Amino acid sequence: MNILKFHSDEDFVQTGANLIASLLQSNPKAVLGLATGSSPVGVYARLVEMYNKGLVSFAKASSYNLDEYVGLPVDHPQSYRSFMNGHLFNHVDIDPARTHVPNGNAADLAAECLAYDQMLENNGPVDLQILGIGSNGHIGFNEPDASLSSGTHVVDLLDETREANARFFEKLDDVPRQAVTMGIGGILKAKQIVLLVRGQEKAEAVRNAVEGPITTQCPASLLQSHPNVVVLLDEGAGQWLK
Repeated sequence: MNILKFHSDEDFVQTGANLIASLLQSNPKAVLGLATGSSPVGVYARLVEMYNKGLVSFAKASSYNLDEYVGLPVDHPQSYRSFMNGHLFNHVDIDPARTHVPNGNAADLAAECLAYDQMLENNGPVDLQILGIGSNGHIGFNEPDASLSSGTHVVDLLDETREANARFFEKLDDVPRQAVTMGIGGILKAKQIVLLVRGQEKAEAVRNAVEGPITTQCPASLLQSHPNVVVLLDEGAGQWLK
């Protein structure tokens, strides 16, 4: 792992954006693995700025998002499709047909999971996968458990995950109880992984992920087995690292 801790949000954001922009400049047809959440928001905003300045193009790229809530309408403001449209897709030149988010409203969710994995198999591997981390060490919506699923699957969200996401909804009861998420095996197939983490509330999860034992009780710790991981941290998120 290449771990970088930043004293300024500006440097954090610019470094994350540069990693993606550099890939697109060298490989315009790159396959991007994208994530939602608060940590990548500034990176996406910076990429939009770079696009408007003519420094980067998404015209030939494709993208696959990690996850989506089950049962939330696609046009709901807290759906991950809405998140990606609002923060990135609607503001750059990416072809909407080449942007992929799991369908949490599929009539047959098991078939949707298999189809998503097949798309990744046919069009991948992902060149660069963006990740965030939950305070319990989850990546995507792969929650701590005795075992972890390799492929895309439906997951029951833990109470702590729903409570952490409740700030985006009017009340806790509005937070979906399930999500469709890429599995750990799918995530680890990416050629490069960039983990973006901001906030001191994530410090323990970061320490467990990068310095603790590899365990399914901290899904992010499995990133230690990947040969090309870049970890970008603000001061709060990195405060407990040795």
